[in-house]
Amino acid sequence: MRITIDNLDGLGAVDYSGAVAADGLVTVQRGLNVPSRCTMQLLVGVGGLKVPVRKARVVVTARDAAANVLFTGYVATEPVQVYVGEGLAGPAYQARVSAVSDEWLLDKLGSGAGTSDALAVGLSGSALVQQLTGRVQAGGAASLTVAGGATALATGAFAVRPAAAWSVNAGAASSAAYAGYRAMDGVVSLQPAGSVTHAFSDAAGTLSIAELATSAVRELANDVTVSGAEEPAAYVQESFMGDGSTTVFELSEAAFRGTNRTLVSDSFTGAAFDSTVWVVSDAGSHLSLTSAGLTMTGGTGVDGATTLALMDAVEMGGSLVVELGGVELGAGCDGMLGGMYEGASVLANCFAGFLVRQSVSTGGGVTQVVPVVNGVEVGTVFAPTAGHLYTLRMRLHCVEMQRVMQRYYCMVDGVVEEFGSASGVSAPMDAVFELVDEGAASNTPATVLYDSAAAGGAVVGTPSTFVFVAANATQMFGSVGSVSVTRPGSMWVVSTLPSGVLQTRLVGSAGQGVDCEVSYGSAAGTVGKVTFFAGRVPVAGERVGVMYRGSQRAVARLEDAASVAAEAAGGGSGTCRWLGKVLEPVARSSADCESAAEAILAFATSRTAAVAGTYACVNPAVDIWPGDVLSVTSAGVTSSFLVRSVVAEDGGAVPEMRTYRIAFANDWATEWADGIGLRLSEEIAADAILPQTALGSGGEVLANLQQLTATSVTETALQVDAGTAPPAGGGFEVRRKDWSFGLGVDGADLVLRSSVRSFSIPRAAQVERYYVRMYDASGMYSRFSSAVFVNWPVG
Repeated sequence: MRITIDNLDGLGAVDYSGAVAADGLVTVQRGLNVPSRCTMQLLVGVGGLKVPVRKARVVVTARDAAANVLFTGYVATEPVQVYVGEGLAGPAYQARVSAVSDEWLLDKLGSGAGTSDALAVGLSGSALVQQLTGRVQAGGAASLTVAGGATALATGAFAVRPAAAWSVNAGAASSAAYAGYRAMDGVVSLQPAGSVTHAFSDAAGTLSIAELATSAVRELANDVTVSGAEEPAAYVQESFMGDGSTTVFELSEAAFRGTNRTLVSDSFTGAAFDSTVWVVSDAGSHLSLTSAGLTMTGGTGVDGATTLALMDAVEMGGSLVVELGGVELGAGCDGMLGGMYEGASVLANCFAGFLVRQSVSTGGGVTQVVPVVNGVEVGTVFAPTAGHLYTLRMRLHCVEMQRVMQRYYCMVDGVVEEFGSASGVSAPMDAVFELVDEGAASNTPATVLYDSAAAGGAVVGTPSTFVFVAANATQMFGSVGSVSVTRPGSMWVVSTLPSGVLQTRLVGSAGQGVDCEVSYGSAAGTVGKVTFFAGRVPVAGERVGVMYRGSQRAVARLEDAASVAAEAAGGGSGTCRWLGKVLEPVARSSADCESAAEAILAFATSRTAAVAGTYACVNPAVDIWPGDVLSVTSAGVTSSFLVRSVVAEDGGAVPEMRTYRIAFANDWATEWADGIGLRLSEEIAADAILPQTALGSGGEVLANLQQLTATSVTETALQVDAGTAPPAGGGFEVRRKDWSFGLGVDGADLVLRSSVRSFSIPRAAQVERYYVRMYDASGMYSRFSSAVFVNWPVG
């Protein structure tokens, strides 16, 4: 191998090949999705060569016709000098040099995380690594580029670890996309695992098939149970009667809150926009930071040309609160504040936002603010007073907390297989737009500009993710003091007034001009509650409806019936069970657990998937990297193995002899911490309720009743609208207890089965709980119940 080292002394790259000690030959170590390392021992002082310094640039190339680059990186620590004896010039020393590949520069700069609660959704592995790299290099301290090249597979949801180094996050992102990243010659590239195959055989000449050693390290598994994260379960709608004096309403159970509560919070107090959070498109320099915060001084006149956009896409799940504080608007404004876009940042693609425009009725000259939903103006038009500061607040609520499903990959006999839905979860969303004059008293109610509940119901056909654009300045004049996007949880409060009018009750903190505050309770036994502020107490006869999700541990059990039958062919049970926990990518729901279980079944029922071993060869025609596939033919049988690590050693011979020692392991043979597309643990979650029976691989369930509502509550009956038509030969089953559904299960907890969409449940007690699921003629049910809880007097 040829070694050059640049000691940053102005002499450039100096050839150190002749200084390599005979007992310290050059070794290049490569692992899958971890930094590569190069070690060597150099004779100090030979030919006047200096001891390499920390941060010195090291390049190792092969002495073959192509002069392949084997390693580029930096000396990460001061070399250790070892005394080896006396020479003619006095004491002789060898320097032990250890270098780390190019991503060492990025690792010194941090994690590449934007905000601690940010979640990247729906990106490819290449896009994720590009995003991480761009963030850590925001200050211009490192100069690595990300190659376009091969596109890695798509991921589902990926959470960056703020405390981890760039290489840890980039490695996890690459693994989630079943790829391997490489940092070489100042370029970070992603190579899909299995995209390069090296074919070896018994007659391979310089290859020694005798050195192939394999071992099956795990037994077959065809009945798999896995647990995941805490997930939202039943869709709960709880009703209370207002009496004009009761301020606290205690829920029946704890409500699911979830994570990722603060997506962005920026007071715009820095010298420049935070490039780890925002993407600025502003060729005309119309956006800047001043003492007033985000300051807008015009625009190009083109919608979407001048924007300040959040770098991460936002998942449209649970409750979302967008708040722009300290908003001051001048004359002649045209643009969008707090816009949520699906696609390009133009009005037609805006799902929700505050449109700022000139008055239509007066022919211009008056700046107005009006809500936009699905690209159309809705609700009340508001004309801000010149010189006043306002808070613009937008609330969105979706009964689904997860809109993007997780993706899992594995390799079976050299072919990469994919599991998990690529399409988003369909769900409606409620929307409320409000405005507060910051100069008004703290107890002054917010001005509601639009309330979907009062306007006819939730918005359907909503996007699974959106791009949040804090400011889209077609022609904007004014400032925004702060911007925040938070995800408070699953709770949403809607009142039905005695007149029958629906009204969303605003949730927040005292002093925000809202109606109430909520607490979610906990798994320790405390329940959630809603507390109304003075002046906002529900009146007599007002029905307070609280919507939220219950919670449970995500879990799934699947079996491969064909494998079970094949194993039982010789007599005895054919079931081979395995239980464990999904670590990465995180299984956020039981549906994700099922996808992960399908992936596990795909490789755990394959004999070659449990094989691990080593292989050695000399001077391969093509350089070998972790993530490549070895296709080895021995005794007429060809097997495919995934390369996990490579150690290339210089043999010190002329012509060059580079020995490659290759460790390979397929998915079912890896250590749990070394899995590529799926990291597992053999410890299942302690609070997981294990399914007693296994679904077949690809098992199906009916849709959940997302839009089931209690349309009315009286002293004698509860009227329910399932929100959808019943399936052929099926209907809706109502029970007093959850998790006991089944056409063959009657018992005391069965209330009724209805074959029509709207049905009535007779009332017998003030406090009642009913659970509803849809079923079809085959006995298939919804995955989760829609629960109706009432605390209402009876006749």
